[in-house]
Amino acid sequence: MKLLVDTEAGRVLFAEAGKDVVDFLFSLLVLPVGTAVKLLGPDSMVGGAGDLYASVQKLDGSYVLPGANTDALLRPAVPSPAAAPSISLSLLGLPSPSPAFFRCGYCHSPGYVTEVRGAKCPRCGNHMADAIQCVRPDSGGSGQAAAGGAKGFVQGVVTYTGMDNLAVTPMSTISSITLLNTFAVRGLSALQEKTVRIGYKEGLAILKAALQSKTVLTDVFLAGCKTGPVYD
Repeated sequence: MKLLVDTEAGRVLFAEAGKDVVDFLFSLLVLPVGTAVKLLGPDSMVGGAGDLYASVQKLDGSYVLPGANTDALLRPAVPSPAAAPSISLSLLGLPSPSPAFFRCGYCHSPGYVTEVRGAKCPRCGNHMADAIQCVRPDSGGSGQAAAGGAKGFVQGVVTYTGMDNLAVTPMSTISSITLLNTFAVRGLSALQEKTVRIGYKEGLAILKAALQSKTVLTDVFLAGCKTGPVYD
């Protein structure tokens, strides 16, 4: 990702990003709160989500209903491709979501499916463990994504503008000039281009800053954050 930096103000004006970066940023929107807390650590959360997470961790088992799974709160599953197709969260070390749903193998009720293998069937009470494939609306019945198996959220033939607050729009020369006017940039000599690579640590830093700040790119790549940003 290429950053346009105002060296005098010490801020990122905007960034030039490709499909892989935009897919990653958009995929953060489907992270369950519990997963975000687990990744960042309860103590790093600004609000009460970290304390709520710690409460579940500390809750004595005698207060938990029989059969209730606290792991569903502490380590919630990322939504399936039906809810968030081909999301790009592997950068954060999260496994890709399973493409399957499950139905009861005993009564074969067509009225109930689940994303969790072994869930109790509401009709007969047996475990729902027979996998069935979800066909996306754009798959043409093949079970595969359209456009030659393209994955993610956005087209790969377009370059995108990413703002300091992570707002994303398709890039154009005119819009870039307009942004410079919006930021009241007068001396072009103060502008510097920096190319940064986003790895696991940078991905976590972006997630954390996105929950706390409106100057995400500046906080992560210019403010001496712990990720130790890498410039090319």
